[in-house]
Formats: sequence, structure tokens, C-alpha cells
Amino acid sequence: MLFFYNVLLILALFVLVPLYGLRMLRTGKYRASLAKRLGNYPSRFFSVASSGPRFWVHAVSVGEVTAAAPIISALRERMPRAVIFLSTATETGQEMARSVVEGADVLFYYPLDFPLTVRKMLGLVQPHVFIPVETEVWPNFFYFCRRFGIPIIMANGRLSLRSYRRYSASRFFWKSIFSQLEGLGAIAEGDARRFAQLGVPEERIAVLGNAKYDGLAAKTSGEIAEEIREILRIPAGSKVFLAGSTHAGEEEAVIGVYLRLLKKYPDCYLIVVPRHVERVKNVLALLDERGIARDTLSEILNQKKGMRRRVLVVDGIGWLFKLYSVATVVFCGGSLVPKGGQNILEAAAWGKVVFYGPFMDDFREESELLERVGAGMKIKDTEELLTGILDLLLNPRKLEIKGKAARAVVEANRGASGRHADFILGRLAAIGDGQGKGNLIRA
Repeated sequence: MLFFYNVLLILALFVLVPLYGLRMLRTGKYRASLAKRLGNYPSRFFSVASSGPRFWVHAVSVGEVTAAAPIISALRERMPRAVIFLSTATETGQEMARSVVEGADVLFYYPLDFPLTVRKMLGLVQPHVFIPVETEVWPNFFYFCRRFGIPIIMANGRLSLRSYRRYSASRFFWKSIFSQLEGLGAIAEGDARRFAQLGVPEERIAVLGNAKYDGLAAKTSGEIAEEIREILRIPAGSKVFLAGSTHAGEEEAVIGVYLRLLKKYPDCYLIVVPRHVERVKNVLALLDERGIARDTLSEILNQKKGMRRRVLVVDGIGWLFKLYSVATVVFCGGSLVPKGGQNILEAAAWGKVVFYGPFMDDFREESELLERVGAGMKIKDTEELLTGILDLLLNPRKLEIKGKAARAVVEANRGASGRHADFILGRLAAIGDGQGKGNLIRA
């Protein structure tokens, strides 16, 4: 089956190379990472002066990096002499990792799933274990890990219903790949059940919670909120409607709701944070078409004069979490359009009530948690979004109670990163002892 996979991979290249090449020329995206994802690293790049075990942690992009950061910290705390490598697949993930991850010795790009590239990178890194964070499964990479005797232990394992259906359609192929996992720390019972149905042995699975809770709860502080207010110069007590991680089709809806909010609250601010920074120009065009004056974050940072207008479009990476601190109400994107939703826990960690649309397949457990305490507000369209926001703005006490409930959900679920770290080390010890290599974990 791996042979047919590689044949399909080669055929796909004839379609993908022109498409991605054109996008690279037009937007500049992938230029910084492509050569490195093909294994263009000198061997000395991975040389670290330590005789401890070598852990390769992989986090695809920004969301996975958020979960990986506290797990890496927990591993570092438990094994100070370990060498920890962290890879990402995207440039935005790499930027995020450089700003939030403490404890990783080397940051680099994950290889494209070509046999020669994978073999080269495994030879350069020489890991004792590979730890993918959340669901990142590449057949060639898994094959060569098994061939070279490198155990794979997945942390913060998530498998949404949408992803499960996609894998299930070709289960005959994926079952042999998932069965190679030596351990899987799942976020929730539903994830564990779906992974088992795809071939992961049940005795290797443990339900450990979501490590993102730890990273989020620990990062909130009054100092951050003061920093953002100083940068934006938004007066204390001002009402701020923040739309985070928005996709095409959602900015129009958000702008429409905001214009109607202004009729009741003419001093209300709007902050729009597109999910992909390259779409900022589209958002600016939408505002210009409606004659709405706006600032961009880069302009504010350069001029250091704060917001001169009441609408802000964020054209930088890594700001969303901090910006949640000044929001009064939040809409989380990827949910009014069928994109599976985005991480609503980031806003909840700040004690914010979160609105989102019906398409939350990738964050079903998180939305259920917030809905259970009344802090997650599922809406089906812009009318319900407007009505829900007005109801909360007209009832400050209600807004406060729901916000505190959101924060309490995040606080109550802390500790998952330590459980994932202990699970990884425990599985490694069990594997090592079974193969006469138990000294790996005691190194």
C-alpha cells in the first residue's frame, strides 16, 4: 500500500507544484520554508552538546504549537538533560514557536513526506522518540520511524468527526499506519474511541485532557491587558467587539453586525483578526467598500499613537491571544462557514463569552464544555449574533457571570501537559524495558 501511496504522491506533484509555485510567486508564501522542508539543513544544525535522550516533537502550525509548548516545558522539567527538537510545518507555526516555546533546543521545519527527504531528516535529527502533537500522520515518515526503531507516541491526540470520516473512507490503508503508534495520549473519550476504531491498540491509549488549557491559563495576566490597552489606547470601559480567526465570508457578516451595533453603542470598537494574515487585504477592501475608516496593527505599532479610528484590522501573527484581553464580546471564526471552527478556549481563558457558528466539528468537546456553563454561545446566523451580543451588553452582570464561568472551565482542566509528559516517559520506559533498552528514560 505504501508503494501506491508514493505513486499517488508523485502524480499529485504534477498538479501541486504549479499551483503552489504560482502562489509562492504571488504571495511569497513557502519561500522561507520550502528548501528546509526538503531537508536542506547542515548536519551541525542538529548538534547539541548533551548525551541525554533526543525527543523530536512535531506541531504542525499555530494551534498545535500552543499545545506543544506546555508539554515541552513538562518534559524539560522531568528530564533536564534531554535534547528536545521541535518542528513545525508552516512558517506561521515557526514564528509562533519562537515566541512562546521555552525548553526546545532546536526549531526547524518538518520534512515533506518524500522517502529520501524523510530518511535524510531522521538521519540528521537521530531521535530516540517522535512525538506528534494532535493528529499528524504521514505514511512515509511513520514507515521509516518503524524501520529505524524510533517509537512514535502521539500527545494531545485529537480526531474530530470530520477527520475520522475522512480516515474511515480508506481505513484499510490507515489502520496499518495508526497501529504503529506505541502510545497515544488522547484529549477526550471521543478522540480515544475514534483512534481505537482506526487501529490504535486500546491498551496503548490514555485519555489525558487538553494541554492547551495549561498554556492558555498560565499566559493570561493583567500586565498583558495593560500592554494591549497602552498600544491601542482604547479607553477603559469601552465596548470592544473582537472577531478572531475569521475566514472568507465571515468578515462581511461581522462588519454588518458591527454597523448595527453602532446604532445602539456609537462608541463601540471592532477588532478583526483574519485566520490567515495574507487575507488582510481582502478585509481592508471590504471596509473601504463600505466607507469605514480603519487602522491596521502595523500602522499603530509604527506610529505609536494608538487607534485613531474605531476599527482595527490585525495584520500580524501571534497577537490574537493578547488582544482577547481587551474584548467585551468575542466571535470565533471558521464557524459560520464550514471550516470546522477555531480554538474558542483562548478567549475563554481571559474570561470572555464566545460566540460561534454551527460549524464547530473540530472543536466539539470545547464548545460543549463552554455551552454547559453558559459561556459558549452557538448562533446560526448574523441575526442571532447581533441579538446575543446586545443581550449581554444590556445586561453587564449576566456578561460578567458568563465570563467567569468561561475562565473557570479553563482553570478546572489544567494539568494535562504534565499528564502527557508522564505518559510519554512511561510508554518509553515500558518499550525500553521490553527491548532491553530501559536506560533510555533513565539517561
